[in-house]
Amino acid sequence: MTAIDLSGVTKRFGDVTAVEDLDLAVREGEIYGFLGPNGAGKSTTINAILDFVRPSSGSVRVLGHDAQAESVAVRRKTGVLPEGFGVYDRLSGRQHLEFAIDSKEVDADPEAILERVGIAGDADRPAGGYSKGMRQRLALGMALVGEPELLILDEPSSGLDPAGAREMREIVEAEADRGATVFFSSHVLGQVEAVCDRVGILREGRLIAEDSIEGLREAVGGDETLAITVDAATESDLESVRAIEGVASAETDGETVRVSCESGVKTDVIAALEDAGVVVQDFETTEASLEDLFLAYTEGEVAE
Repeated sequence: MTAIDLSGVTKRFGDVTAVEDLDLAVREGEIYGFLGPNGAGKSTTINAILDFVRPSSGSVRVLGHDAQAESVAVRRKTGVLPEGFGVYDRLSGRQHLEFAIDSKEVDADPEAILERVGIAGDADRPAGGYSKGMRQRLALGMALVGEPELLILDEPSSGLDPAGAREMREIVEAEADRGATVFFSSHVLGQVEAVCDRVGILREGRLIAEDSIEGLREAVGGDETLAITVDAATESDLESVRAIEGVASAETDGETVRVSCESGVKTDVIAALEDAGVVVQDFETTEASLEDLFLAYTEGEVAE
């Protein structure tokens, strides 16, 4: 079953089109990364999934339900960590969890959830005194109540230190292993790259790319960056490297030569430098990061 299915969704706010003719299908049980620059339409899309806004046209189905006609059924099966979650200052963390449990009418152990998200020791303190990271942990705990079939996480790493971000990532992976679908929107691209099965990139309200990270990398061109440590290199030493078919670019600061190239021509690059009299001391290869891919797509370097 498809966990999230948007078909031809357009949402206009007056003269502004936030989302345009959006088709999006998230498979049951996958971790789907939803990316885009500010103003791309990500929040509007999430709000349409949760029936917080109604599309101007098109349809939204979530977990087999019509998101508008059956919104209560959808929310009972969905856990949400919203961006900018606000706490009730006078309520403790435990009371927040108990409220979420009562709202979903489920039998859950608040202590176990508080322990899982790392705030059991502060459970009885007023949440108004929590740090931003602790509030984020509390929001994640509330989203986990009732073992939801779908988790929608909007900027889940916000306010978390590196250890907290790692714990969040482990929880996401554990939820997917349990069978939940995770819809994951984040500006922390390293987090997305670490956990997501597929990634969709939104630009100006349209889905411009969707694939695994490896698939996106291949679509961009599949070039790798070859960083070569040398004794010394000049621009003239790079002329023969740039002439190699499969080399996109080459540059040097005198001690390191960086070459963007297809995987199969790396040995040719090394040989060309050595033929030019450059002493190669070491080299390493890195593939395009998700940040590189994101910029390539969102800045229009890759056609839709």
